[in-house]
Amino acid sequence: MPTDIASLLFVLTVSMLTMAVALPWVMGQVNTAARRAQLGVILQAAGWVLLLSSGLVEQGAWLDRSLSTLSMAGIAGGLALNALAFDLWCGRMALARAPTVIAVMLTVGYCIGFSSYPFRVGWANGLLALQMLMVAATLARKPLVPVGRWRWLLVGALAAQMVVTAWRGVLGAFYTEAFPTFLTPHPVNFAFAIVANSTAVLSLAGILLAHRDEAARALERLATIDGLTGVFNRRAWLAQSKVDLATSVRYGHPLALLMIDLDYFKKINDSLGHEAGDQALQFFATALQKAGRTGDVICRYGGEEFCVLMSHADHAATRALDQRLRAYLAEMSPRKLGYELSYSAGIAMRDSDRDTLEAMLRRADEALYSAKAQGRSRTVDA
Repeated sequence: MPTDIASLLFVLTVSMLTMAVALPWVMGQVNTAARRAQLGVILQAAGWVLLLSSGLVEQGAWLDRSLSTLSMAGIAGGLALNALAFDLWCGRMALARAPTVIAVMLTVGYCIGFSSYPFRVGWANGLLALQMLMVAATLARKPLVPVGRWRWLLVGALAAQMVVTAWRGVLGAFYTEAFPTFLTPHPVNFAFAIVANSTAVLSLAGILLAHRDEAARALERLATIDGLTGVFNRRAWLAQSKVDLATSVRYGHPLALLMIDLDYFKKINDSLGHEAGDQALQFFATALQKAGRTGDVICRYGGEEFCVLMSHADHAATRALDQRLRAYLAEMSPRKLGYELSYSAGIAMRDSDRDTLEAMLRRADEALYSAKAQGRSRTVDA
């Protein structure tokens, strides 16, 4: 088992290079968050390669300065990219400004002050420790989407690495005689090398677990959301609507069901093409969401049919949604689609505690059929 600092850091570099090669291959086709995590690992691996390479050239020469500065840019830039990836995986906007600013400051300051060993060691390790703190803080914030415990795994790893990195910076800046070179066999340097190797393994596990979480959320979304319109699909709507119906019965508040069918949709497909038909469906789903209230459960029931379940909604509230939707379509569909889009609809209210969703759907469908029979572009109340 290697016990010298050079061997431990060489193993770390090999581990980072292995991660940089393996992650894109294992993860396959990925989105923005995973790409940033992959690029972050690649930059950190490159940084460690450059840092070890700097020990093979004349110390203090321009090549040493160049390699060392680029290595700091890679390591700090990789951490900043990881922070952006973690933000996205936690459901937030990819901001992470503080780690990015620190990466820039670290690189510029390191290059300017390279001739002073105490300064560059204290500056680099101190800012890297601060950057690790920022990344850990990003992970510790409450996520906006359900995530697993991988973030606490990474918080623990980053906290440990932050402590030994900061300690290393203090030694180099203020106790230079005890830590005169990068490879000095000081206990803190051993701790740094061991923790860095452990953190590399934990980071790989954390990134893969985060990616798995995201894939699971995507699969769940595909199972509940209509891919074309972005509203609930029929199966998910039925499941949620049964829950809302039971709640309505339990607490005695009114419940309304609106079944909608786009008028002359086949003509749109036949005359303008299926792409135009898809655009009409997407536009109508958006219009329905704009006209609806918070809490209304909307779905594409099938083809050009949509359903809305409205909790705490009486006849007046249901008619008000219908009027808002028709007004929006009359104003916006000619602008967005080039023609006016209209619909026929049927309304069914929960009429007793023994009412069922199936019965409400049947009554709404009968009312919808009546609206079509009366000339379309109207809403009939069952």
